[in-house]
Amino acid sequence: MKIKPLADRVLVKPATAEEKTSGGIIIPDSAKEKPLKGEVVAAGNGTKDEEMVVKNGDKVLYGKYAGTEIEWDGETYLIMRQSDILAII
Repeated sequence: MKIKPLADRVLVKPATAEEKTSGGIIIPDSAKEKPLKGEVVAAGNGTKDEEMVVKNGDKVLYGKYAGTEIEWDGETYLIMRQSDILAII
């Protein structure tokens, strides 16, 4: 990964949105909910006040409006502060 987050920031690859419901109905792009979980791809070193708890490969849950969406090499990522992450799953 060529992107290295600074300080307490984390780069997350969001999980893909559901394509079908459990009943087999296909969900159109306009109705898909933004996923609220993903995988940590890169993490900063933390700050003197806040130690980095998450690490590469961790599956995480984050808030609905957390982070800034960026696109790199055709992939979509979120960059957010570690404090925007709600839980490691």
